[in-house]
Amino acid sequence: MIRWENYLAAAEKIIIAYDGSLPLHHFLKGFFKQHPYMGSRDRRQISQLVYQYYRLGHLWKGAKSTSERILLGSFLCEQEGNEILRFFHPELNEKITLPVEEKLSLLGHGNVTDVFPFTKELSEGIDSLAFSRSFFVQPHLFIRTRNNKQFSILRLLEKAAIAFEVLGDDTIALPNSTKIDAIITDKSWYEIQDASSQKAGAMFNAQAGEQWWDSCAASGGKSILLLDKQPGVKLLASDIRTSIIQNLHQRFKEAGIRHYESVVMDLTAPVSSSVIKDRRFDHIILDAPCSGSGTWGRTPESLSFFNEKQITEYQQLQKKIAANVVQLLKPGGTLIYITCSVFRKENEEVVQFLEEGSGLQVQEGGVIPGYEQRADSMFAVKMLKK
Repeated sequence: MIRWENYLAAAEKIIIAYDGSLPLHHFLKGFFKQHPYMGSRDRRQISQLVYQYYRLGHLWKGAKSTSERILLGSFLCEQEGNEILRFFHPELNEKITLPVEEKLSLLGHGNVTDVFPFTKELSEGIDSLAFSRSFFVQPHLFIRTRNNKQFSILRLLEKAAIAFEVLGDDTIALPNSTKIDAIITDKSWYEIQDASSQKAGAMFNAQAGEQWWDSCAASGGKSILLLDKQPGVKLLASDIRTSIIQNLHQRFKEAGIRHYESVVMDLTAPVSSSVIKDRRFDHIILDAPCSGSGTWGRTPESLSFFNEKQITEYQQLQKKIAANVVQLLKPGGTLIYITCSVFRKENEEVVQFLEEGSGLQVQEGGVIPGYEQRADSMFAVKMLKK
């Protein structure tokens, strides 16, 4: 077999073996470790074919063979001619610069929304057509510049001949493949943070001396944003596993942040018996566990393996956690409820549950449609406790 046939065969082998139980990039790493004869170019080309296959979502699922969907994924996701298509489908390669809808029409299939079969579950404010179309395009890598280093960072990017787009005083969009840590060696200069996540942080209107709790802090990206906006807040960061908090400690250290508290706690358990049961907070950030559906442009394999019943399961978890954490919110304080989901049940319906059951009132926020700028889509609402 020639190279292109080998690439297609390897991509098909990966897709048949992959069951979605771990992130695709981890599975690919293991596959290539078992096939050390493949060079860096081979790995890159095969990985791209696999990801483009999953970008089809449910389009032609069960109607076309795996190998044909791989090639059609390449046709729909690419905008420049490539050797693989030129070999297998030269007639498609000649049309590769067409818009996605025209490509689908050429293939006898004009409904881009077939990519994402859960459109009835979408939050208000999500354009189902634009959202489905976004799966064919890899999202950008976004960084948030810190410590007034944006000008210096732009100079380094120019020197490295990296394409970029400045989206604001602190936000830069880069090609997803950018090795940013090799270009900017001082990690205190920037944070990797999606543009929509940065927009959610616009609700962090903090004053010095206030008690803030980042209740599902993960590695602490939103906490760092909060402290950059107002270093004088008294921050508590928590999450469910020790390993997560250890990652937060490392990230805070690299960011030059020292003054904060952290605790490991399970927010599905009653807060009345927790180690912080006697504390009350001026503001609580709840970046709730969710389907992650707003980030599936980065992990398109998730779309193929997602079961619709999981939406309700996540909603039940979110309601339980939210009802717990608001017990430690002072009257007059705010809860900032955030998900990286596009599903109504995880977003508006949880907000309605809090309004009806916890006496909170929406002040601002809603859907952040990141697909408009090749970013994640999110939901963020600030709620006042009466």
